[in-house]
Amino acid sequence: MTGTGAAVVAVGEVEGLVVDGLRWLVGAGRETAGGGIAWAGRASDDELDPMLYGGTAGIVPVLLEAWRHFGDDFYADTALRAARGLADFVDGFDDDSLYFGRTGMALALRAVHDELGDTAAGADADRALELVRSRFDGARWGELFELMGGNAGIGLGALMAGDAELAVLAMEPYLRTAEKTPAGVQWAHRTGVEARLHHISHGALGIVLALARVGRATGRADLVELALAGAADVVARDEAGPEGFLVRHSTPQYRPDVIEPLSYGWCHGPAGDAQVFRLLRDVTADPVWTALADRCWHTVTHSGLPQRLRPGFWDNSGRCCGTAGVLALACDRIAEQQDPYDFAHVLVADLAARAIRDGDGARWSNVEHRATPSDLEPCTGWAMGNAGIVRELLRFVRLSRGGDPRYAFCWPDQPPVPAPHS
Repeated sequence: MTGTGAAVVAVGEVEGLVVDGLRWLVGAGRETAGGGIAWAGRASDDELDPMLYGGTAGIVPVLLEAWRHFGDDFYADTALRAARGLADFVDGFDDDSLYFGRTGMALALRAVHDELGDTAAGADADRALELVRSRFDGARWGELFELMGGNAGIGLGALMAGDAELAVLAMEPYLRTAEKTPAGVQWAHRTGVEARLHHISHGALGIVLALARVGRATGRADLVELALAGAADVVARDEAGPEGFLVRHSTPQYRPDVIEPLSYGWCHGPAGDAQVFRLLRDVTADPVWTALADRCWHTVTHSGLPQRLRPGFWDNSGRCCGTAGVLALACDRIAEQQDPYDFAHVLVADLAARAIRDGDGARWSNVEHRATPSDLEPCTGWAMGNAGIVRELLRFVRLSRGGDPRYAFCWPDQPPVPAPHS
C-alpha cells in the first residue's frame, strides 16, 4: 500500500492497529513514585511531560476511550495510575494553561473522577483549578493570550471542569483588549508581537470558540457578541471563496522564515476553522456557520492531503497538525450529517500505511524535511503522537460499526456531536 490512501482498510484491521498503538503507548509509560505512571514526549526525553498537548494529561483521554471501547479494565487501571502520576505535577508546575499547564491537568484529572469515580483525582482537579485561580493577575496568566497557552484555554478548561466563575474571569479581559478592524475585532496572541494570528490554536478563532462557549453557558451575551465580531474578522480574510475557505496563518506573517502562510490542519487551517464554525452553528442556529464549515471541508478535501505533495506539505500524521485532526472532523461530519466515508477511508488508509509496527506495537514518525535524517522520533502524546492518532482511529471504528459517535472524553475545543437516535 502506498501513502496516498488509495486502498480501504478493513475495520477489523484498523482496530488491530489501535490495539498495537495502545500497546506501544502504554509500554512507553514510566513508573512514578507511589505506583503512578507518566510519559515523556518521546522515548529519548529525560523529563516526564504532564501536559495535555504532548504528555500525560493528553494520554489519559485515549485510555478512557480504550476502556469504554474494549471493556478491558487494564485501560481503566492505567488511567487511574496516570492520574496519580499527574497529581505529582499539580503543585510545582510553572504554567497554568490548558494545553501546556495546570488547567489541562485539571481537566484530565476531572475526567478520571467522572468516568472512574476516583475521588482522589477529583480532589486533585479541584486543587489544580484553585492554584490556577490564585495565579491570575487580573488580566492574564502569562505572555500567551490565546487558546493553547492563555486565557481562552483556561476559560474553556475551567468551564468543562465545572468552574463557571473562573471561566468568566478568564474571558472578560478579551472585552478590554479587542482591537477593532474593518470587519470585526482581533487580538494579539502574545505580548510584543506585531503579527495577528487567525486560527484556532494560537489565533483569533480559538478565542472566538472560548468566548462563544463560555458566553452561552453562563448567559453572557456580551461574550457571545464579541465572539461573533472576532469570527467576522477572520471570515473577511478568506482567500478561497465562494466554494472553499482558506485564511492565511497571520497578518503580517508571523515568523516567515519557518512558518508557511497557508496550511490545512486543525491548528492553523480549515480543519480547525470548521470546528469553530460548528460551535457557532450550535450557539446561534444561523445556517451561515454550517455553510462556512462546509466550505472549510471543501478546501480540505481538495487540497491534496494526505499526500505529501512537496517537501513541507503534509508531513505529519498527528492530531494537532496532521491527518488525525482531519479525521476527527471527517467523523464529526459523518455523525452529524451522514457524510460518505470516502475521505475518512483515505485518511485511515494513510495512517495505516505510515504506521511503524513491530514487536513493541505501532507508532508513527512525522517528518521534518529541513532536518537530516528527516524522519522524527515517534511521540507519545495527543498533539504529534500515538494518543491523538489512536483516539481518532478508535472513534472511526465505532462509527463504522454503527456505534456511538461521542467520545468518552469530549476535547474542550471540539464541539460534541449529538447522541445517536435510539
